[in-house]
Amino acid sequence: DDILPGKYLDRPNDEVGPFAMAGLDETFGARVSPGDIVVAGPNFGMGSGRESAPMALKLSRVAAVVAPSFSRLFYRAAINLGLPAILVDDVEGIACGDHLTLDTTTRTVLHTETGAVRPIRNLSGISLAILEAGGIVPYTRARIARRQGAP
Repeated sequence: DDILPGKYLDRPNDEVGPFAMAGLDETFGARVSPGDIVVAGPNFGMGSGRESAPMALKLSRVAAVVAPSFSRLFYRAAINLGLPAILVDDVEGIACGDHLTLDTTTRTVLHTETGAVRPIRNLSGISLAILEAGGIVPYTRARIARRQGAP
């Protein structure tokens, strides 16, 4: 209920972005800018078995979530929706407002203020392909099109 409180679940999925993180900070949706990255502690998304939690973050224009671990349901839903859920060993020393650069090619997260580089522990294979396609639906559509011989 911290990522998307239950009182907002009666809204259509495409309208939940402004209410992302309202359980912790009701101003988050108004303050987040396109491309912002949420840096979280361990087991981020615990208890968020609904797809609406990562959907709210994605629709709030968050570019990614970086954490040392995620709940399994949140992680799969985020990837399937095209929201990068990036595993790193730790997030120590990253403060609100710091700048991070995510690079899936080199599989690193650069903390610009300190120069610290954290290796990305996930995002390979099918997970990366799904993210690069924009989520499971576009990924599946592209696979079907390729099988049917479409360009």
